[in-house]
Amino acid sequence: MHTPLRSRVRYGSVVTNARSLADMPSWVLRGRARLMVASALMLFVQLALIRWSGANLIHLSYFSNLILLASFLGIGLGFLRSRRDRDMGRYVPIGLLILVGFVMLFPATIEASSTDLIYFTEVRPSGFPAWVTLPLVFIVIAITMTGFGEITGRAFREFKALDAYRWDIIGSILGTLSFTLIAFLRAPSWIWPLVTLVALVLLYGPLLPWLSRIAMVVVVGILVLESLSAGVSWSPYYKVHTSIENVGTINEFTHIQVNGVPHQNVMDVKQRLLAEPVYGRPYERAVNNPLNNVLVVGAGTGTDVALALSRGAKHVDAVEIDPRIQQIGQQVNPNKPYDDPRVSVHINDGRAFLSSTDTKYDLILFALPDSLTLVSGASQLRLESYLFTQQSIEAARNHLTDNGVFAMYNYYREPWLVNRLAGTVDEVFGHAPCIDSFTAVQSLAAITVGKNADNAVCAPGTTWDRAAAVARGEAVPAPAQDDRPFLYLKERSIPPLYILVIALILGVALIGIRVFGGPLRMMRGYGDLFFMGMAFLLLETRSVTTFALLFGTTWLVNALVFAGVLLAVLVAIEVTSRVKTAIPRPLIITGLFASLLIAFLIPNSALLGLAIPLRLLCAILIAFTPIFFANLLFTSRFKNSENPTAAFAANLFGAMIGGCLEYLSLLIGYQWLIGVAAVIYLLAVLVGTRTLRKQSIGA
Repeated sequence: MHTPLRSRVRYGSVVTNARSLADMPSWVLRGRARLMVASALMLFVQLALIRWSGANLIHLSYFSNLILLASFLGIGLGFLRSRRDRDMGRYVPIGLLILVGFVMLFPATIEASSTDLIYFTEVRPSGFPAWVTLPLVFIVIAITMTGFGEITGRAFREFKALDAYRWDIIGSILGTLSFTLIAFLRAPSWIWPLVTLVALVLLYGPLLPWLSRIAMVVVVGILVLESLSAGVSWSPYYKVHTSIENVGTINEFTHIQVNGVPHQNVMDVKQRLLAEPVYGRPYERAVNNPLNNVLVVGAGTGTDVALALSRGAKHVDAVEIDPRIQQIGQQVNPNKPYDDPRVSVHINDGRAFLSSTDTKYDLILFALPDSLTLVSGASQLRLESYLFTQQSIEAARNHLTDNGVFAMYNYYREPWLVNRLAGTVDEVFGHAPCIDSFTAVQSLAAITVGKNADNAVCAPGTTWDRAAAVARGEAVPAPAQDDRPFLYLKERSIPPLYILVIALILGVALIGIRVFGGPLRMMRGYGDLFFMGMAFLLLETRSVTTFALLFGTTWLVNALVFAGVLLAVLVAIEVTSRVKTAIPRPLIITGLFASLLIAFLIPNSALLGLAIPLRLLCAILIAFTPIFFANLLFTSRFKNSENPTAAFAANLFGAMIGGCLEYLSLLIGYQWLIGVAAVIYLLAVLVGTRTLRKQSIGA
């Protein structure tokens, strides 16, 4: 329930009473609306920065949750600062201007020097090295989000703890849905700072400094220029840049970059085969193959589809995850494959498509499906991660006809990556694949295998040989699994670069909390909420990865999962506030650990075979029930906190540490993250019980 405004409400250095607040223009937000818009803006900007910064700083492809961690730190600091007189939230546009200016002046392409964590293709980096760029970006984002956290924290303090939490979560849901709408509309980058400016004006009215207004207008102007650059457009995943190369010659083609990295060349299929004949090798290896049905995963701009049609395919299912890339192909591909009535287009994740169709194919192609981006909210889950696991290759084999052939091709920079994929195919099909390489172009190679050994005939010297690879001193890593879908991670380890960056993050966090947030004793007594924040981030990561495997790594699935998590939190708040008799704490704890145990004992693989409606129901129950009970535990403790902003800050700082712990998945897999979360929740229960006992004795 909304509580009366405090007798003195502070806006920056201006102190007003209730009467002067009433004299503010009617469109300046107050009360619940103010808190909801502040919370929505906070999450909206966080999501926008994840998308926009990742489009211009490829170093962030290694650290998909860096901005998330910086945001948690900043928001937590902002909540601690909200008790001070001077409101620094009014100046957040200056931080955004500094960030946008730095990124635009010093963009970075992909960093591909590591031999432990690689991309398919090798592209030389530009801009500052990762160890310079990442800490700078982290610090600037943390400082900027401190302002947004302070805006929300000041609005938060005008309510009782549980009421404030309710409107904060409702605002977060609105922020998620707003950004989802922008992704759906493929809106240009200048939209997000424009929305931010409008929201800040609604929050502060005449008290928004002119310096901040000018800074925000400059940010909008910079991103308008970015969006007006020739060939620039946006998809739900990338900043896409197209250009025409070899203009006016017979070799003219359209070149596509995504997030600053060369991605595809759109050219006539005959031109493609002349330049890179390995694309035709799967068709040459296949024998007795009628090509009645062909599946192309990673159809992109349609060159691979056009090649299948030119080889006599009677029907092609073209699966492409990015609607903008497919649209470009439909517009500029000289062969017009997407206009052919024999082609069915599916904008979907490849693994999700395989799990939703019963069609048998004579040829299945994984055609260069390297995303160059990661799924937001998961430490190392890329859009194509679940496509190259052993279970995915098994699904592809099961969708082949008796004479069917499976093939994948890409630019494999490291021999061990070819060996991992070839070894995976060997284990799944029971016989060695053909390896056709074209070393003139960054180790371009095709891996082809028949469902039966005699379906594909290898040329002399092209049959993969595990023993020969080992004799040459080449590593043959074990296949990637659904629980650890890290194809590009050579060994079960956390790369040193990750450990260094995490250490820097924690160091900056400790300094920031002490310098900007004030004495740590402000959060004394909320250790259990700190641990709950840690564990909750692991549950959220687990939810994202579960739904990504079961329903695809698409932007829409990801957005729906975040909305679902917030809805589960909101339900817990409503239950806590509306149930007249307090729910016994032992009952909540039992429900939490029982649901965690069920989630741990039922692997995602057990749900993949279910019909989609039943799969969705089971996934919701398994993923969101622990989140519900965890938030019942949180709200039952949070509603009686004497200092709600400090309590909430402690929870956010815990979430930041939990974000660092996500990287444990590289070692133990996603399933065991549930076990780690359970241990941390046990610590939270023990600390909370001790705190409550002390409070009862003191009372």
